Amino acid sequence: MSIKLAFSRPTSTEEEQTLLFQQYREIGYDGLQLKAKQYDPFLAEPEKFKETWGHLPGVGSALIAGGRLDEASIEQLRKVFRFASAIGTEMIVYCHGVPRAEVSPEDIRRYADLCSDLGLEAQQQGIRLSLHHHYNNPVMYRDDFDIFFDQAKDQSVGLTVDTAHLVKSGIEDVAEVIRSFGHVIDNFHLKDFEQGDWRVLGKGAIDFAPIFGAIREIGYTGWASADEESGSGVLEGMKDCYSYMRSGLK
Repeated sequence: MSIKLAFSRPTSTEEEQTLLFQQYREIGYDGLQLKAKQYDPFLAEPEKFKETWGHLPGVGSALIAGGRLDEASIEQLRKVFRFASAIGTEMIVYCHGVPRAEVSPEDIRRYADLCSDLGLEAQQQGIRLSLHHHYNNPVMYRDDFDIFFDQAKDQSVGLTVDTAHLVKSGIEDVAEVIRSFGHVIDNFHLKDFEQGDWRVLGKGAIDFAPIFGAIREIGYTGWASADEESGSGVLEGMKDCYSYMRSGLK
């Protein structure tokens, strides 16, 4: 099985979202990784989502969710689990919204235990939970990755590697992270970065040649999604990112 290419992008209007949903397959993507606002209106009505968009293969290949892992956000995450299971989503990509300065290594270990339990719970519903590290989130610095995944239960929670968030967090050797955590990586968010801003893939300062090389080296065959947050036009960003990923990964 080869790498599957997905696209993810926030949309600010109904027209933008419709364009996104109608065009990703035409451009060549295998799936969409949906931002929360793109599926939240259907959370209690999965059948309505399927009636509206279910004819599109891969339309909800992953759902991006977030929270503080407190009681309220865990209950909300469980609602996302149920919705994801109902519409055939493969993966929940979780962004842990707690500022890095507020946590200690012991906190990170505790979060790993929580994510492990939630990941096993997700597996019972036929989906996977993947941690999306972020700038200014608990798993941010290089040592944080070791602390979290040394503590996490085996095969309970995966890792979504975001190239731009690694670089923004001060981790320059992205390829090393990929090689070191290849055994838990189950998703990529490919995004470029330069002078403090997100860029369309190939238009920023990140050197993707060693990144693509490391992805091939670990024998990766899962999802790789362009996470397009540069503010470019919907179609322009989709086409540019697809061309860049395909030439680098296929």
